[in-house]
Amino acid sequence: MTQQNRGRNVVVIGTQWGDEGKGKVVDWLTDHAAAVARFQGGHNAGHTLVIKGKKTALQLIPSGVMRDGVACYIGNGVVVDPSHLLSEIERLEAAGVDVRSRLFISESCPLILPFHVEVDRAREALRESSGAGKIGTTGKGIGPAYEDKVARRALRVQDLKHPERFAKKLHELLELHNFVLQGYLKGQPLEFQPIFDHAMKVAEQLRPMLADVGVRIDQTNLEGGNVLFEGAQGTLLDIDHGTYPYVTSSNCVAGNAAAGSGVGPDKLHYILGITKAYTTRVGSGPFPTELPIDAPGTVGHHLSTVGQERGTVTGRARRCGWLDAAALKRSILINGVSGLCITKLDVLDGLQEIKMCVGYELDGRRIDILPLDADEIVACKPVYETFPGWSDSTAGLTQWDHLPLNARRYLERVQECIGAPIDMVSTGPDREDTILLRHPYKA
Repeated sequence: MTQQNRGRNVVVIGTQWGDEGKGKVVDWLTDHAAAVARFQGGHNAGHTLVIKGKKTALQLIPSGVMRDGVACYIGNGVVVDPSHLLSEIERLEAAGVDVRSRLFISESCPLILPFHVEVDRAREALRESSGAGKIGTTGKGIGPAYEDKVARRALRVQDLKHPERFAKKLHELLELHNFVLQGYLKGQPLEFQPIFDHAMKVAEQLRPMLADVGVRIDQTNLEGGNVLFEGAQGTLLDIDHGTYPYVTSSNCVAGNAAAGSGVGPDKLHYILGITKAYTTRVGSGPFPTELPIDAPGTVGHHLSTVGQERGTVTGRARRCGWLDAAALKRSILINGVSGLCITKLDVLDGLQEIKMCVGYELDGRRIDILPLDADEIVACKPVYETFPGWSDSTAGLTQWDHLPLNARRYLERVQECIGAPIDMVSTGPDREDTILLRHPYKA
């Protein structure tokens, strides 16, 4: 097969602090894809899809599962809680979705086990009680599982196939984590047998879904099929490039789509950055354009309530603020963004004026891109441009020319500031509420 006949691949990543609406966009794009692959994170990610008015919340399973016939891959860069994965499968199956015949899990995925969850929660409690301040993790065991991976002691999905090997590694790992739980975190130790017995029980259900994900993706491309790589969280939560230490434990950037799924970077053909028309953040950490959300009648309260800004996984209220173009510049640099999809534009409907941060004042100087040092970000004073708002509704619009003039001017200025084109605009939660300017699979 010639190179021209091979499939084309698109990477969908969040360009802010997560919760940008990636799930809806992935679902929309899978109409043109043969497979969707997750490449990092775990069930700390939450993607909410609205299809014909019905909501579906996904955490670990790729959003392509809601399209009939689309293969779903969980790549080696994802940490997997097998109990949660099975419960998510069962919930989807109860709703009539075929999952097991088209879900494939890399054997190299590290496992999240009960002691990872206990360590995660106990650490957050200790940080809070000591006055150090919580990181704001979801308490799902994600960080400790990635730590075991990097320390080369993790139990992985493939170990579930070998009970004796699994038992030996589990004994060693449990001894270590119980030592930390009791001696440092003042928690209770966990017992070996219940963890082992449950793991062997879920192993039988997972075995038919184990696969060499990298090979399957390559074969899909060779057969002319397109693949969509689905990122979780957002660029500014990346372990290397985010607002450290208030970050997640994996690489959320586009480049990790290759390493986290087992293919080469030449397989990443188009990078779609998902960006809210404003900015939100869950958990702790610096947020230069943050607005108060509690007082009715304020812009922050409008964004929070009209945008229904609560975390899919945790239910926590999201912090809200104006769009930060200087932070977006950092994301575009890191990811090599080909084009943007602006989401939740309709949330801005009815505001008299809209602001956008175009840079910062820091120590008496002007800077135009988000710093890498979290303490410097805290000291940044945003520099705003102000735009007239619009009263007409943008909800559900599917044509650029139908947008209010002031909405178009706002989006055009966003493009100018960040140096990347807007290729899509989402005007509502349903998959059909989308304005397409340039198709990622045809660009």
